[in-house]
Amino acid sequence: MAVGYKQLIEEARTEIENLSADDALNEIGNDDTVFVDIRDVRELEREGMIPDAFHAPRGMLEFWFDPESPYHKDIFSSGKRLIFYCASGWRSALSTQTAQKMGLQNVCHLDGGFSAWKDAGGETAEKKRK
Repeated sequence: MAVGYKQLIEEARTEIENLSADDALNEIGNDDTVFVDIRDVRELEREGMIPDAFHAPRGMLEFWFDPESPYHKDIFSSGKRLIFYCASGWRSALSTQTAQKMGLQNVCHLDGGFSAWKDAGGETAEKKRK
């Protein structure tokens, strides 16, 4: 393997904003901030999520980001601050890097992920059924 996942994650972290759980807690209630949960739906059902977070499965992000895609989601062109998170901060670091490469601005990731959020005393909510 020429480049392993650890190197990819470390490179991403040097190119993106890594938001601490304490700083992320301060973003709750800010109408100009959206938490974006990229975990698998089974993780959300098992563990819950940050209240009012937007669920965007990791496998669809590039299609949901791009306004020219038939799958585009308006939240990604809203101009709001987007805080990506996953379970431990690995997938969200890569997702944030991809968002930046595609031209999204004002994006960051929750360093340490949902685990760090819970450890910092962050509130959780059950996944909303659609």
